[in-house]
Amino acid sequence: MRRRSLLGGAAALAAGTSLYRPAIAQPAKTLRFVPQANLANPDPIWTTATVATNHGYMVWDTLYGTDDSLAPQPQMCAGQTVSDDGLTWDFTLRDGLKFHDGAPVRGIDCTTSIDRWAHRNAFGSQLLSQLNDMTATGDKTFRIRLKTPFRQMLYALGATGCFIMPEHVARTSPNTMVTDYTGSGPFRFLPNEWDAGNHAAYAKFDGYVPRQEPPQWFAGGKVAKFDRVEWIVQPDPATAAAALQKNEVDWVEQPLIDLVGSLKKMPGVEVATYDKLGVLAMVVINHLHPPFNNPALMRAILAATNQQDCVQAVVGDQSELGVAPVGFFIDGSPLATRAGLDKLGPAKDLKAAQAAIKAAGYNGEKITFMAASDMPALMAIAQVTQALWTQLGMNVDFQVMDWGTLVSRRVKQDPPSQGGWNAFCTTWAGLSVSNPGGSFPLQAVGRTGWLGWYDNPKMTALREQWLATGDLAGQQAVCRDMQLEAVGNPPFIPLGQWKQPWAFRTSLKNFVRCGNVLFWGVERA
Repeated sequence: MRRRSLLGGAAALAAGTSLYRPAIAQPAKTLRFVPQANLANPDPIWTTATVATNHGYMVWDTLYGTDDSLAPQPQMCAGQTVSDDGLTWDFTLRDGLKFHDGAPVRGIDCTTSIDRWAHRNAFGSQLLSQLNDMTATGDKTFRIRLKTPFRQMLYALGATGCFIMPEHVARTSPNTMVTDYTGSGPFRFLPNEWDAGNHAAYAKFDGYVPRQEPPQWFAGGKVAKFDRVEWIVQPDPATAAAALQKNEVDWVEQPLIDLVGSLKKMPGVEVATYDKLGVLAMVVINHLHPPFNNPALMRAILAATNQQDCVQAVVGDQSELGVAPVGFFIDGSPLATRAGLDKLGPAKDLKAAQAAIKAAGYNGEKITFMAASDMPALMAIAQVTQALWTQLGMNVDFQVMDWGTLVSRRVKQDPPSQGGWNAFCTTWAGLSVSNPGGSFPLQAVGRTGWLGWYDNPKMTALREQWLATGDLAGQQAVCRDMQLEAVGNPPFIPLGQWKQPWAFRTSLKNFVRCGNVLFWGVERA
């Protein structure tokens, strides 16, 4: 299966359906935005869903931020000092930092926020394993003392969503979603206007003091140019494109790539790709339950998978946006490697691939495969995968649901027969899977790790080796070894890579060029 059918794309564009509009007066400086998915879970620490991370960067600030070269720069921090042995880090906050309720940001807010983040984050878990203690040393200072040096400290705090929340909020268990959205960032979340599945709204926080530097990626001055930002959920991409054409919305995060050609011809509409890394697509596999608790079966599926089919199903004739084959790190990262890619598919002989599946020990067990109906790219690659697995003789129970429901269900470790799952498709932003430290999908610590709960002590040891390696050549060598291990004992099935363009009204300018959607800097001409 190479291409899925579209639901009346051109006709839907011509007809158009007005999007949800809140029944309140609209300030003059309102940005109307169509996000990639429903904001079902607004806690970016509890969930790794990209839509929640984008929400997080609006509402909360971070201590550091990565610039365009992906190097960490001070953000909420004025700076830091490090002891000669690399074990004691002293941090100082810059002046003027406030939460949305007017309370100052304190050292204790930072330490409790770091602790909550660390219990859910790949880099953070490594920090905890090396931590001696972490204490607030003053109203604007805090200290981290380590047992062994942690070379990636500033990158971890700046690139992986370590959002600073008030102490009383950050003391919420990392396994429980917060319900208080008091932030430290340039926008205030308006929970009374949040209607999951339809609408979310944000207001400029006038008390936010931005850095006096141009914005770059997650770093620099976060200057809000709009008084209000509305997120208008629209699962149907043709309807969203029609609304953009009619100036009912200003910005569509993920226009269907099949419609890009039509969008480029629309007056007043521009299409651009600002993400230099793109996304890595994958089948997330549940390693806890049969049949995918069997590495031999995973290797057989990996050897049969046609990444080009998956990429083609998403990018269509916009082939310059796609990359295949790719490995377990995002292509374009200094750490990406071709090692072991000769073991990946596509299968050249279907009968031989079917025999390999049987030889690996698959006995017709039902596979609960979740698919997101409101995420066109994810649905496309899920359909391609379903078709392949069915051809391979696998018993696929294809269950379609909205993304919010999938996100809530995917955290369940129960067997599929008790409400759990076996597989689903997702994508990861390139920055997140550009290195072993930040890659959740390469976590290999079992039930305490990321979704799928992959358990591989050798992979864990290699990751720790990478974290302890200071030079790029040494890190690249470790990543080659990690990819070879992943080919032999796959944590997930990579499905290719693509860059997702944005579509927006030509009146908008000064976007921050980043893999995430950021709302500071952008303004109306």
